[in-house]
Amino acid sequence: MIYVNGDSHSAGADIIPGICFAEDDPRYLAYGRRAHPEAVVQTWGYHFAQAMNQGFFCEAESASSNDRILRTTKKVIQDTEKKENLFIVIGWSSWEREEWKYEEDYLQVTASGTDSVPESMVEEYKEWVIKQTTEEWKRKEKLWYNRIWDFHSELKEQNIRHIFFNTQHSFTNDDKDWDINFINTPYCKYLKDQGFNTVENSNHYGADAHRSWAKYVTQLANNSYYLHDNVQEDNQLTVSEKRTILTKVKQEFKGLRN
Repeated sequence: MIYVNGDSHSAGADIIPGICFAEDDPRYLAYGRRAHPEAVVQTWGYHFAQAMNQGFFCEAESASSNDRILRTTKKVIQDTEKKENLFIVIGWSSWEREEWKYEEDYLQVTASGTDSVPESMVEEYKEWVIKQTTEEWKRKEKLWYNRIWDFHSELKEQNIRHIFFNTQHSFTNDDKDWDINFINTPYCKYLKDQGFNTVENSNHYGADAHRSWAKYVTQLANNSYYLHDNVQEDNQLTVSEKRTILTKVKQEFKGLRN
């Protein structure tokens, strides 16, 4: 199964103009901050899974922090019995973002200064935004570089196939040997270099750009993993039944709108 996690660039934000979260559409209020189901089937992750003839699940969420990406991905690995069937692809977010525990849930905060937080946390959030200086950015970049490397090492030890990339920013100093598991070119830079423009009034890319990135990742996966592992192209990964994300979402949320 192809498991995708990340931020808005993996969740298909603005593929449907003005829609970043499912709840932005009155028809899907019950889905909350999840990716819009009609956008997900147009994302690079979905196209990649189709190209690999694999099942697919997208847990990417707009405005996500790397804390959330790491936490939810580890939970999926923990809950998966046949870990060898997983192929994890993560588009890591901007590293200044954080995840804050609040009551029984989590908040995703960015340095924009415009995030909606509970009234009891407004002052704390304002103070935190002020502290997001250039030096703090550099500190967090180094922190997340090491955390992502450690997670990569954990996955290698468990023989879990994976591909990582950053969606917006390159690491300033990358001195580690990621082998076939890290794409050095950030998602946004690649698409800009390919001549794609972002959606109007947005920093997100449209469906055509998602297809382009999917082709790029598919080529890398085939050229790296399958040649690297000496696996025949017509026997890619494990044999699994194709399932669309719409079917998956309908199963998970059955009855929510009743």
